[in-house]
Amino acid sequence: MDPAIVPGPGLSREFFSGGGFQLDNPFFEGRSPSALEPIVIGLEAPLSGSQRANGRDMWRGARLAAEELNLQGGILGRPIELVQADDRADPNRALPVAQKLKQLGADAVIGPYNSGVGVLNLPYYLRHEIVPVHLTSTDDTNGQGVTVQPKNSQIAPVEEAYILAQDIKTVSMLVDPSTFTTGMADRLEAALRADGVAVERISITPGAQDYNAAIQQALASNPGLVYVSTYYPEGSVIAKGLAASGSNAQRFMGLANVDPAFVEQAGLEVAQACVFSGTPEATQLPSAKDYVNAYEQRFDRTPGVWGTFTYDSLQVLAEAMEQADSSNFEPALDALLQTRNYQGETGTITIDPITGNRLKLPVFILQVNQDGIFTIKG
Repeated sequence: MDPAIVPGPGLSREFFSGGGFQLDNPFFEGRSPSALEPIVIGLEAPLSGSQRANGRDMWRGARLAAEELNLQGGILGRPIELVQADDRADPNRALPVAQKLKQLGADAVIGPYNSGVGVLNLPYYLRHEIVPVHLTSTDDTNGQGVTVQPKNSQIAPVEEAYILAQDIKTVSMLVDPSTFTTGMADRLEAALRADGVAVERISITPGAQDYNAAIQQALASNPGLVYVSTYYPEGSVIAKGLAASGSNAQRFMGLANVDPAFVEQAGLEVAQACVFSGTPEATQLPSAKDYVNAYEQRFDRTPGVWGTFTYDSLQVLAEAMEQADSSNFEPALDALLQTRNYQGETGTITIDPITGNRLKLPVFILQVNQDGIFTIKG
């Protein structure tokens, strides 16, 4: 197990080697304990459970940013204390996790990732003046803090354009009922129907061992394309089922399937037969070269997709607090909303001050190459 991850229901507090004020960091030497009161930041993600591969990559990305910032003097001369908040992608854990972060004195939170969690606990964070830099993609969370990740309304047009370019006339959708995946399917279905494309939609139950009945229902209309709006644990099972069916329908996997774990679980041949919407892995982003090198050196593994975004989220938060000269809720959030042309590892970051959403996101149609890496489709 990755030593950086503490699974289970609890939250853990941690200072980092090379970065914590209790170590011989020259930036913190000789300062009084009161001046060294840490800025507490939660990293909320599915650190255990079926989506743990995503969550652990997010933790490593945030941890790398915290370590680097602490080595440079922290934020406002105070060290960062990063707290693991494991929501397991479970909406039932949304409020308990948020309440625990409040008890621990969190100034800000990076996350949550899952939209079904975020629609419940982002209002709590705002009410209790914990600055959220969230990772949810549902447009239902517009205006509830800031995000540097893509939103449904920014992903759906890319998917629509690809499907229309393939001259597809009929689409079957297999849809996970969670907030994000349902929202994605809703937007794409409405756009395709307006374009004259026939759409059939089948709901799936997350966590099933197989989806053969749903797959056969989806293929009964002989669609030109099957769109799979799920998270990767379910998506990998569905992709294998579609491959085994012998259907010639194109297989289009939604953004929440973009993770190295999808390739591992589905198998390389199955993954290569699919296209995906989303952001490529960090190794495929020209802007992320420094991050990739630092991540590989620190953790002895290749970074995934979403850790790059948690790294940028924490860096943008730190920059905003420095600009505001405060870690307090209102000035820090206001400075975040004024972020313009920040050069991040995921590219240039500018925030819309009305929605808190990022403008000009790196969203593409992706494919999996021979090495099992998500790359931009040529």
